[in-house]
Amino acid sequence: MAKAALDAKAEDVVILDLRKLSYSFEFFVLCSATSDRHLQTVVEDIEELFSGNGSRAGRHHKEGRPEGGWMLLDHGQVVAHVFLPDTREFYRLERLWSDAPHLSVPKKKRSK
Repeated sequence: MAKAALDAKAEDVVILDLRKLSYSFEFFVLCSATSDRHLQTVVEDIEELFSGNGSRAGRHHKEGRPEGGWMLLDHGQVVAHVFLPDTREFYRLERLWSDAPHLSVPKKKRSK
């Protein structure tokens, strides 16, 4: 999910490891988009990842709308939250889950 978000040029991608803190899910992938349209693109790219790789972990649940500044993609043990910056600041999930370790985010290769 994080790689798909990065490929869609999402910003401030964070992976929270919730395995010791939650019985419902194992990871949150949090990221920001620069506009409603960009938010929709990030969500579509994440959905494409799950629909195109033959994964049995297809989308279980989707919430929100780009115009609302936030969308959630629940893929079972991994949940992606895609925000516009103001909405991300309002919900402050990193602070809410401040006890969760941050996992390293795959680095995007810079084009020359």
